[in-house]
Amino acid sequence: MLYELADLKKIYGGRTVLDLPTLSLEQGRVIGLLGPNGAGKTTLLEILAFLLTPTSGDLRFGGEPVDFTSDRLIELRRRVVLVQQHPIMFSASVASNLAFPLKVRKVPKQRWERVIADLLDLVGMTDFKEARAYTLSGGETQRIAIARALACSPEVILFDEPTASVDVENQIAIERIIKEVSRPQGISVIFTTHNMVQAARLAEETVFLFDGRLARSTYENIFSGDLEVADNGKRVCVLQNSLRLLVHAGTVGPVRVSIDPSSVRITRESRDPPALNSFEGKLIQLSDEGTRVRALVDVGIPLNVLLSKEDYRVVSPGLGDIIRVTCPPESIELI
Repeated sequence: MLYELADLKKIYGGRTVLDLPTLSLEQGRVIGLLGPNGAGKTTLLEILAFLLTPTSGDLRFGGEPVDFTSDRLIELRRRVVLVQQHPIMFSASVASNLAFPLKVRKVPKQRWERVIADLLDLVGMTDFKEARAYTLSGGETQRIAIARALACSPEVILFDEPTASVDVENQIAIERIIKEVSRPQGISVIFTTHNMVQAARLAEETVFLFDGRLARSTYENIFSGDLEVADNGKRVCVLQNSLRLLVHAGTVGPVRVSIDPSSVRITRESRDPPALNSFEGKLIQLSDEGTRVRALVDVGIPLNVLLSKEDYRVVSPGLGDIIRVTCPPESIELI
């Protein structure tokens, strides 16, 4: 196993930003860490890169316990490289930026030119060898940062939102690079994103974080609401002052609700009056995620739905269609 975490916490100013009772990440895979902003993804990456000390708990790397007070951290940091969302380049040339880790790792100087040429070819930046790094665009800088990280010959490369601040052309290039450095070169890859579609394209395994904790794959369907008692005595959660969801709960007042996208059903049937937990909405987005299809339906709130290919073919919805979505009580969880 690559990483094993147990009872790991990170606390800032009395606030727990990461709380992971247990988590194992397998070696040699592409792993996506998904979650909204503030979920704790970057904090976790910095701990996995041995750059940030957890407040409590245990971390094992390659089966060995990690001591954050030990001089061995320097050795571990040579094996794991973090590419940050906004990487900092030296003001020198691109070639000089790539030469720096080669020098630090005492790679023979006669090999530098070949290694730099191969890395620039890999990231599609051969023509930028002599360019000043500060003149590069955001996407170009990210690609050079990846090349610089690979010059370290890491066992693990960590990416923090690698395509969040780049244009479409560079996003495509960066996703290609991630695919190419994993399998052929045997490098374990862990990347953070809030983009479910990107995770489906790249990741062999996904880990979902919400408020610093492991979550089901439902964080994109999390809403604030008010829990009320209906006339029949049942608990109903009111979202956006109009949508009413029957829930299993014993309290009333402000709550947060998670709706499992894989449990939501869609049909073309119209009901008048509509059944509880059933809403009409407009289909505003469709994306293929391999064995499933993701649909985004505007029902007054943007609701994500994950369909099997068979269920999708039965309904055959098209963009702009008015469809009905139904959220069974078991798909709804108070968090």
